[in-house]
Amino acid sequence: MSLVSTEWLNNNHSKVKIIDSSWHMPNTNRNAYEEYKKEHIKNAIFFDIDKFSNKKVELPHMLPNKEEWEKIVSNLGITNEDRIIVYDNSDVISSCRCWYTFIFFGHNPNLISVLNGGLLKWKKENRETTNKVSNHEKKNYKAIKISHLVKSKEEIDKNILEKKFQVVDARSKSRFLGLEKEPRQNVKSGSIQNSYCLPFGELINPKDKTFIEKNLIKEKFTNIGINNEKKVVFSCGSGITATVLGLAYSIINDKYLPAIYDGSWAEYGKIK
Repeated sequence: MSLVSTEWLNNNHSKVKIIDSSWHMPNTNRNAYEEYKKEHIKNAIFFDIDKFSNKKVELPHMLPNKEEWEKIVSNLGITNEDRIIVYDNSDVISSCRCWYTFIFFGHNPNLISVLNGGLLKWKKENRETTNKVSNHEKKNYKAIKISHLVKSKEEIDKNILEKKFQVVDARSKSRFLGLEKEPRQNVKSGSIQNSYCLPFGELINPKDKTFIEKNLIKEKFTNIGINNEKKVVFSCGSGITATVLGLAYSIINDKYLPAIYDGSWAEYGKIK
């Protein structure tokens, strides 16, 4: 169950750990943590996507190592047995990045879901929010890295010839085709050879930020030429919206676990 409804969370609020993993593009001038402090779902824990990343590389919000992840999650007061619901208040559905990271580090996929519609839908339905920041007791979280769920640049390059998996890019069509300048400095325009383009926004209802219906998601992937019998890896600008496609694909493929090119175009298109 990759998604839960606002009604489900409202009915099960006391039985789950709730995470606010809002993140905003640098050019929006929005501060996710300041917004969280002003208003969030009751008992929600803030998850800082940039802070909880690998600081030893120049690329944005790359996956931390196993030991760092165990420390991060333990400090958030989360255990391996917790049922986790992640939401966001972001235009790029950043909760999916948090969802993916937990799965990559071995959290049971049946115990972590994204709130469909996020804070926007929750508030539209006049459900309870607060500005009270909850305290949480440190736990002892243990991670198991599922290495095949992340791809490196070397694996992406090798795959251009071997064609063992399909690469789907979540960026806009104009960025994918190299018609629009990239938002990050020192990154050229264009896309990975032989990759497909499915802008993540096409899978999201603009009015309430919910995912479109399952049959429509399936149609979107079919229309760009994706073969369901072949493995799929997702990419984007910096590893955030790729996970939106990963979650959407898990909705139409029950056994699929999200595989992401973590460096994405920020790495692949870097001007050397």
